[in-house]
Amino acid sequence: MLIYKSEEEIELLRESNFLVSKTLAEVARLIKPGVTTLKLDKVAEEFIRDHRGEPGFKGYNGFPNTLCTSVNDEVVHGIPSSYRLKQGDIVSIDCGVILNGYYGDSAFTFPVGTVQEKIGKLLACTRESLVKGVEKAVEGKRLGDIGFAIQQHAESGGFSVVREMVGHGLGKNLHEPPEVPNYGKRGKGIKLTRGLVICIEPMINLGLRNISQDKDGWTIRTIDKLPSAHFEYAVAIQKGKPDILSTFDYIDEILNK
Repeated sequence: MLIYKSEEEIELLRESNFLVSKTLAEVARLIKPGVTTLKLDKVAEEFIRDHRGEPGFKGYNGFPNTLCTSVNDEVVHGIPSSYRLKQGDIVSIDCGVILNGYYGDSAFTFPVGTVQEKIGKLLACTRESLVKGVEKAVEGKRLGDIGFAIQQHAESGGFSVVREMVGHGLGKNLHEPPEVPNYGKRGKGIKLTRGLVICIEPMINLGLRNISQDKDGWTIRTIDKLPSAHFEYAVAIQKGKPDILSTFDYIDEILNK
C-alpha cells in the first residue's frame, strides 16, 4: 500500500535528508588513501548524533554499522572495516538517518585520489543517470518512465544496470512501497501522485549487470569483479517539477576545493 505524505511530513523528510546530505559531506572531507572505512563510519555516526539524529541503518535487519561503504566491485551494502582506501579506488557511501521519526537516505560514490578514465566516466554517467531519472519523478508520470530514463542513459554510455537492487518509498520506514527499478518501459508501472516520496538510486556497473552476495549476508558485488557506482536522492512527487529532498551541493563544495 502506497503511503502519501502531507506537506508537513514532507518538510520533516526534508530535514532528515538534509542531515544525510551534510553527513555525507562531512565524510567527504576524510576520503583519501590510507583512511579506513571504519573511520568514515565512526565520524558519520558522531556527526548524526551530534545533530539530534540517529543512524538509520545501524541495527536495521541486523546491519552492524552507520554507513554502507562499498569499495570498487562492491555494489551496495558493504560493511565498514579496517580496509584502508587506496589511490584509484572508488567508494560508494550510503547513509541513512532517523530525525523526528522520519528517515533520510542518500548515497554518493567517491573517487579516492585520481581514478582511471573509464572509472571516472562510470561515476559521471551514474550521477547523470540519477538526474535523468529524477527529471521524470513528477505527478502524472509513471514509475517506468523513471527506470527507462536511467537505463537508457547508462546503457548508451556503455554501462550496465543492476536489476535486483532497486529504489524505494521513504517515510517513517526506511523502505516503503513502491519499489523503484532503475530499468523499465515508458508509460508502465504505477502513476506518480503528489505526496509520494521515493528514493531513486541507480547502481551502474562498468562490466556485466550480474551480481552476487558475499557470505557476510550483506555485501553485494559484481560477478565479474569490475567496479560499480551508486548515487541516490530522495524525491517528493509534486506537479511540474521534482522536489529533491537531498542535495550533493555540500559534497561538491568539499570535492572541488
